[in-house]
Amino acid sequence: MEFQENLLNYISEALITTNETISIAESVTSGLFQLAFSQMPNAGMFYKGGITAYNLAQKVKLLNVDYDEASLCDCVSEKIAETMAINVAKMFETDWSIAVTGYANPIRNSTFKLYSYYSFSYKGEIILTKKLELHPKTQALEAQQYYTEFILGCFKSEITKVLILNNH
Repeated sequence: MEFQENLLNYISEALITTNETISIAESVTSGLFQLAFSQMPNAGMFYKGGITAYNLAQKVKLLNVDYDEASLCDCVSEKIAETMAINVAKMFETDWSIAVTGYANPIRNSTFKLYSYYSFSYKGEIILTKKLELHPKTQALEAQQYYTEFILGCFKSEITKVLILNNH
């Protein structure tokens, strides 16, 4: 699997420049974010690790997601993504985190739609949470790859904002 090299390089340089760290909590992407960060130049300087919590029990156990809330939405909501982001950053003691949860296959629980929620935390605060929708006929691996690259692009924008603010 190949990622956009310029995107990976930019994120790597930005995190090294700011001397900040990142961690990942993912579900629907099944480790693709962790793979992407491991491909970045000098990843060991800023990438502390990640967790793939694919089902309700593991999200509750490892990421402190509320069981009742998660069971109502099949673990896919803005709030669940935000909880995952905040708690993975605490777990790995990182400045940044990215969390994603959603559907790569159209199933009854998703009303046969493909979508995910992703959230970024920075220094203990949620700075962005969005929903990303795909065409329901998108193949599962294509959906996972699209989620990963799109969200990395969004992360690049957020880290750029922080770089600009820190330089003024």
